[in-house]
Amino acid sequence: MTEQALFYLVYDILLALLAPFIFLYQFYRSLKRGRGVSGFAERFGLIDAERLAPLGGREVIWIHAVSVGETQAAKPLLKALKDRFPGMRLVLSTVTETGREVAEKIAEVDLCIYFPFDHGFAVRGALRRIKPSLVVIVETEIWPNFIRYARKGGAPVVLANGRISDRSFPRYLKLKGLFGPVLAGVDAFCMQSAEDARRISAIGAPQERVFAAGNLKYDIAARILSVQERNAARNRYLIPPGMPVVVAASTHPGEEEAVIAAYRTLLAEGRSLFLILVPRHPERAGAVSELLSRAGFPHGLRSRLSDRSATFGPGEVLIVDTIGELMALYGAADLAFVGGSLVPVGGHNILEPASLGLAMVFGPHMHNFRESAALILERGGALQISEKGELAAALRALLEDAEKRGEIGRRGASILEENSGATARHIGVISDLQRARSQDEE
Repeated sequence: MTEQALFYLVYDILLALLAPFIFLYQFYRSLKRGRGVSGFAERFGLIDAERLAPLGGREVIWIHAVSVGETQAAKPLLKALKDRFPGMRLVLSTVTETGREVAEKIAEVDLCIYFPFDHGFAVRGALRRIKPSLVVIVETEIWPNFIRYARKGGAPVVLANGRISDRSFPRYLKLKGLFGPVLAGVDAFCMQSAEDARRISAIGAPQERVFAAGNLKYDIAARILSVQERNAARNRYLIPPGMPVVVAASTHPGEEEAVIAAYRTLLAEGRSLFLILVPRHPERAGAVSELLSRAGFPHGLRSRLSDRSATFGPGEVLIVDTIGELMALYGAADLAFVGGSLVPVGGHNILEPASLGLAMVFGPHMHNFRESAALILERGGALQISEKGELAAALRALLEDAEKRGEIGRRGASILEENSGATARHIGVISDLQRARSQDEE
């Protein structure tokens, strides 16, 4: 038995042992989160024939993006794929419910599904129904059976916008012997940076298939909003024009407390100020509401704005318990704090506020966005603080100096303009694979 065959045998045995627990957990999760029977079935490769109707028997590109962040990052690529291959249908799979909600709003996507578990029967069932001509996996979602059976079905597999984080790289290196057989099944690795390319090669990716293609997230169109556009965004959220607005985006437990403390400090100084709090996981809105109630701050939920008759006032807080609105919320703000950075999560997307020319603050834990954070800080496009107690001072410095705030925002936006082009490089790699596949079939 070859090393590769042994790997897959052991892997399938482990999955079989875990299957009863996975089945019960997913059944519970599907009921709790409202996926319904069809969503539950899709995790096991069962896709209703009626849902496949939009594919119309055409060739399919299957793109997989695990959650919201990956789905947002994939948007420029999805548009480019539709433009480059207009006769092909695009299927977008996600794992999370929030990712699915974002995916269903993308015009270029013909069908959204939940990604199947990596059990052989589930993967084979999904691939048999979708029949992809190409598979694109966004970021580093390495599923051995999915990759193996996609290749067996004749579909080239591309890793898009790939990255290997500082935290995961040592673990991958230790398991290099296991990853080798899996990575051998990927036809092209489009990595975010030269360092990511080096790392994926070090853990077993064939070097001739590895490309430093750039970060798709830089391909957001950079645009400084006018005063009129910001006021229109504020009207949408019942925020009076002219009031300074801070958005705390993608926050995690431990960060909301720091944001609330900083807000209290700034208000105590006599400032007219409004806070928008956007927890990373919308289901935590209730917990955030309790924090604000205990701190004595009046607040409202985004999902209930239609029930509100009056605009917000200074010292109030809007809790965002919806998804897919973060860019619109950035458009309503004067400055931003980007979460996941004051606690050891690794940070969240700092390029989105930069694309709108919004000055921002983030904490020390930015290892998931090390390249973007380093570049933005080098160019003066953000302020970084080292601990929670510095948040009020950083926000104060930006609130008190509109000229500095504007300059930081402009520098951030210029970085996106100068570093765009990742989508074109990805499409170049994918087009070469498709050409080679067509020649092989002739």
